[in-house]
Amino acid sequence: MIWLALTLITFVAGLWAQSRTRSALVNPALIATLLTAAALLLSRTPYAEYKAQVQSLSLLLSPAVVALAVPLYRQRALLRRHGPALIVGSLSGTLTAVAVDTLLPRVLHLSLDAQRSLLTAPATSPVALALAEYTHAPPALAATLAVLSGLIGAVVLPPFLSLLGIRHPLARGLAIGSVAHGVGTARAREEGELAGVASSLGMGLAALTVTLLVALSGGRL
Repeated sequence: MIWLALTLITFVAGLWAQSRTRSALVNPALIATLLTAAALLLSRTPYAEYKAQVQSLSLLLSPAVVALAVPLYRQRALLRRHGPALIVGSLSGTLTAVAVDTLLPRVLHLSLDAQRSLLTAPATSPVALALAEYTHAPPALAATLAVLSGLIGAVVLPPFLSLLGIRHPLARGLAIGSVAHGVGTARAREEGELAGVASSLGMGLAALTVTLLVALSGGRL
């Protein structure tokens, strides 16, 4: 179970680095991903072997996503008051992300597998993995690109939103969750419960929107 231990150790190292630097660019999930990926490449370990060893961690992903509903329930009155604005904002962000992930790979002449995998990148990785069956994308690549999308969003979006002068926790959280899903939501929660709640809502609406688009298009956006 060396890969399970290494994954946990690299994440703890990321937490330590973040606590020392206090920088949004130092993301524990990103650090763990880079260090683990480097170890896999250097040791020439097949991804299938790694996946088998960390299956117990993967099983915790779905309960972790469901647990995000708890703060949503606590803030339900606030969400009802701002419901229309939150829904419109989330849909705008998700549809923009889908449009970019659909058109840009074609402009760059990426492989068909990459194009299909990027279709679901705006959704959280469990959703992207489930939708791979309908988009005919390689499941591992679809999930990986979804995670990568979340990592990049979690690192880039908070300082970019600050640069634009966006300070309201609901606006910041919704933007982060709609684009960076699970990893972004973890980052948004560091800014407070309201940002985390809005991010959870944005992540859920993004997953629903991408699923509906895939269903309506027959997997061919």
